[in-house]
Amino acid sequence: MPAPQSSDAIRNVALVGPSGGGKTTLVEHLLLAHGVINRPGSVEAGTTVSDWDAAEHRQQRSVGLSLASYVVDGVKVNLLDTPGYADYVGELRAGLRAAECALFVVSAAEALEAATRGLWAECEAVGMPRAVVMTKLDHPRADFPGALAAIRSAFGESVLPLYLPLDGGSSLVGLLSRHSARELSGVERSEVDERRAALIEAIIEESEDESLMERYLSGEEIGFDTLVDDLETAVARAGFHPVVPVSATTGVGLAALDEVIAQGFPPPEVHSMPAVFTTAGAQVRGLRCDPSGPLLAEVVKTTSDSYVGRVSLVRVFSGTLRPDTAVHVSGHSSAFRENQAGHADHDEDERTSTLSSPLGATLRVTDKGVAGDLVAVAKLSRAETGDTISDRDKPLLMEPWPLPDPQLPVAIVARTKSDEDRLGQALVRLAAEDPTLRVQNNPDTHQLVLWTMGEAHADVLIERLHERFGVSVDRQEVLVATRETFTGPAAGVGRHVKQSGGHGQYAVCEIEVEPLGSGAGFEFVDKVVGGAVPRQYIPSVQKGLVAAMQRGVGLAGRPMVDIRVTLVGGKAHSVDSSDMAFQTAAGLALRDALNHADVTVLEPVDEIEIAVDDDHVGAIMGDLAARRARVLGSEVAPDGRTVVHAEAPAVELLTYATSLRSLSHGTGSLRRRFARYDPAPG
Repeated sequence: MPAPQSSDAIRNVALVGPSGGGKTTLVEHLLLAHGVINRPGSVEAGTTVSDWDAAEHRQQRSVGLSLASYVVDGVKVNLLDTPGYADYVGELRAGLRAAECALFVVSAAEALEAATRGLWAECEAVGMPRAVVMTKLDHPRADFPGALAAIRSAFGESVLPLYLPLDGGSSLVGLLSRHSARELSGVERSEVDERRAALIEAIIEESEDESLMERYLSGEEIGFDTLVDDLETAVARAGFHPVVPVSATTGVGLAALDEVIAQGFPPPEVHSMPAVFTTAGAQVRGLRCDPSGPLLAEVVKTTSDSYVGRVSLVRVFSGTLRPDTAVHVSGHSSAFRENQAGHADHDEDERTSTLSSPLGATLRVTDKGVAGDLVAVAKLSRAETGDTISDRDKPLLMEPWPLPDPQLPVAIVARTKSDEDRLGQALVRLAAEDPTLRVQNNPDTHQLVLWTMGEAHADVLIERLHERFGVSVDRQEVLVATRETFTGPAAGVGRHVKQSGGHGQYAVCEIEVEPLGSGAGFEFVDKVVGGAVPRQYIPSVQKGLVAAMQRGVGLAGRPMVDIRVTLVGGKAHSVDSSDMAFQTAAGLALRDALNHADVTVLEPVDEIEIAVDDDHVGAIMGDLAARRARVLGSEVAPDGRTVVHAEAPAVELLTYATSLRSLSHGTGSLRRRFARYDPAPG
């Protein structure tokens, strides 16, 4: 596909909506209508352009961001098909980052699900201009008036139809133009006039011409061109959301949709630029979507191909990206996001290889990517999703898009020694593709834990390990690292004496131990008098105590926390005492004190924030009580949801992400962070 010469000839359009709404089928038939493909594929058969991943064929739904392009009226349209299932919200947000506008796809034949409101909110959060596409007009259960009422109730009064379906969805009538394929009946004409009046009033309310409403109410006929111009402005400002009814399989509404995309949606230069910094952290201002400007691009998706290796889908924000060019790749996720295990910061100079315009999995070679366009770049060996690509001599860094924290831990173990040898590198490559995956080697439980967005996400990751990298793993029960502490004061003596001729080892430590409050950590007090322990060995005692606490003193090997240890006495030898001898004696003294005292097991407690619709607060509260949680309070969030603040044992939250989705019908969200260790029951 030839590359566009300027950004005003590009439209980057994200398709957003619930699974099963018809996004992928819509992409298929738009491509067919413009001669990009010769015959449409089907989701059920696994033959669509957008759903090319093996996991998508098995699940029969999109699991990743996919790009397909066509040209209409001289405008290149980049369609970004995004997943609708909650586990893949990271892919959705990547698609919204790459786009300037969205088609929000809902079905006229299905009830509006609660989770669909969350997808609308994702668009709203980034100020995304969007139109609503109501699909499946030809379905036997299609109910356009009912579906329209449902989306207006859910999304607001700014959602109004541009067209109305006629004859069971076999044709449309335009509300602004009043054009239809046949003569309208009296009842139909009356409905068109009523809907048209409401549409015109909504457009005028968003107009920058304050006199327009007064002229309209006084009876003046507002010109068609004026209405269209104001409609485009209202859509670009995300203040108005036109509805276009479509039957993708019959082609009804596709021409109307093309008109909205090419003429109603804004070009890339209208969209605001994300925050840009130098790699040293200084903010850079004044960059525009200009093909002749400095190079600034971002990797919005990374895939691995068995033939060409790593392929990076790149959105160019400024400048022009060309093949065989030296570029700088920057990934500084830790500067903007917390808990980025598996995503190390990096700065690399690389050279671009072939540039392509993707059609799903097919890569069509192109000669450049101008500002505003999306291209695939092969063989950027260190580039990860979210990385910035810039000129090698003037490296820049874009603030990455916000991502949700993965909340479902999955412990895995390699099935064979051969799998174990390849597992580490395979996970590095998966993490490069997926910023919502967090890889943790837990030093306490010695488990390899994948933090995922949900069960479906976890299943896809494990399948990809096997299919792409030939690594088989088994799932294990996730272990929660516990601690222990003293419940009362105790004293202990540690003797490390080894003298068998020649240079020996000699150290004696006498300590007193007392418990501290939760989260106090470790305190060391030196009360040695008379030089019983020489001054140079006091730090050795402290070091030995810290090491013993970290590796665990009791039989269970749990690390010890929240104690004060006072060194009260000891003995040394002028020849045989050493730093290591006193470290060892200190650990033995702590173990001796443990044998003369009671200890308690401590479990980690997390602080959690749960945001849910009011309808589900009761169910959430009941479930939290069953998980030994302590509710701290609640408040109303800016989006109208209720935010519940609570504390709960980490062991009770291992599968909570899945339970929350069920309890809240997919509308709940969870944030959590470690709070402290508390005594475990029993």
